[in-house]
Amino acid sequence: MKIEVETQPHSVATLRIELPPEEVRKEWDSIASNYARYAKIPGYRPGKAPKAVIERKFRKDIQDEVTKKLVSKSYHEAIAEKQLRVVSLTNLEDVEFGDDRSMRFRATVVTAPEFELPEYKGIAVELPSAEVTDADIDKALEGLREQAADFVDVPERPVAMEDFAVVDFDGSVDGIPISEIVPNASKNLHGGKKFWLRVAPDNFLPGFVEQMIGMNIGETRSVQVEFPAEFPVPELAGKKADYAVTLNEIKQRVLPELNDEFAAKLVPDKTLHDLRHTLEHNLEHEKEHEIERAKEQQVVRFLHERISFDLPPALLKNETRRALNELVHRNRERGVPDEMLKDKEKELIDGAGSLAAHRLKTNFILHRIAEQEKIKITRDDIDERIREQAAQYNVPVEKMRKELEQNDRIDGLAEELLLGKTLDFLKSNATMQPSSSSPAEGASPESNS
Repeated sequence: MKIEVETQPHSVATLRIELPPEEVRKEWDSIASNYARYAKIPGYRPGKAPKAVIERKFRKDIQDEVTKKLVSKSYHEAIAEKQLRVVSLTNLEDVEFGDDRSMRFRATVVTAPEFELPEYKGIAVELPSAEVTDADIDKALEGLREQAADFVDVPERPVAMEDFAVVDFDGSVDGIPISEIVPNASKNLHGGKKFWLRVAPDNFLPGFVEQMIGMNIGETRSVQVEFPAEFPVPELAGKKADYAVTLNEIKQRVLPELNDEFAAKLVPDKTLHDLRHTLEHNLEHEKEHEIERAKEQQVVRFLHERISFDLPPALLKNETRRALNELVHRNRERGVPDEMLKDKEKELIDGAGSLAAHRLKTNFILHRIAEQEKIKITRDDIDERIREQAAQYNVPVEKMRKELEQNDRIDGLAEELLLGKTLDFLKSNATMQPSSSSPAEGASPESNS
């Protein structure tokens, strides 16, 4: 087999592959013999038609089968022989058969960028504290109390800080309703009916609740809001708005007593002491996950800071499109309307581009480390993950496997497992440095849109 490799910019390579006549002829004859065995040719008994007749009648079918079998096989052999790190096959074209039964074709591929790995064993990572303190448990208990709080009417006095006010309000700028100025913006900017608002410093719009202090039920007051120059809605940035606010109700939050009765409502037949123990156990698990996230984030950051290369544009474009679809889906699940997503299109695209670039770079680095360390994914690894997913979704294992195979997701599953196993290897070889500070910021940028 003859192989010529032509490298091109942007991590693209073209392989010109030619197979010798004897290899092609052997495959051709094998397939032609199979046709001869079962073909019905007028004037000949089954299996007795001459080879020349069979080849003349079924030439295109035989050629298609030979192409299908030999192109894939020789393409993978060529990659292995030339030791190319192929990320994706872009095109297979120009398949030709010579008169001597030789065969040639051209394959265009995207290859992994070339770069040098730094010393990746012993990466120093600073870990948050694993200790669960009484203060942590007290904070968790307070959160449970707030979730179980009751709200009682307060009709006999004006609204004060830490009350909850139920209001009707409408906003305008220079007499024009905000709903007309920015119809696709959050409805909370326009105004609302029976809107619950916690009366707390710096809550809601700038200076809004502070101007409500002292209002009585049934009273209407003009509240002035100055939107800062950096306000995320450009049409309102730097503008002054006037809100007509009518106070309908005043509510006061009443927290339940922290006692055994409260604990039994959350965990039947348990005391407050039992509840504290349960919270401690849950917080320990949260700390463990927090530590693992900190390890992973700092290991990835270390590698990103020390490795630089250009990403293949074709892959970056595809990954950006995938990341954009994820961000749009996530925002729709949060209830963000499509009109607002359209207004945030540039922000979403920028966020998707950053996310895609980070993912691709991380994956290229982890693949290279996996190659260096001979980290592999076995069939048992894949089977175990399929069993886990089947249990998670409460479906039979074989049904889960069939669904993954039908949607061509087995390779993606193997990829996910390989990257995870490589990260586990890096974390297990990192140098731990305990710290009481919070973990490093996330290594995987996400758009908050």
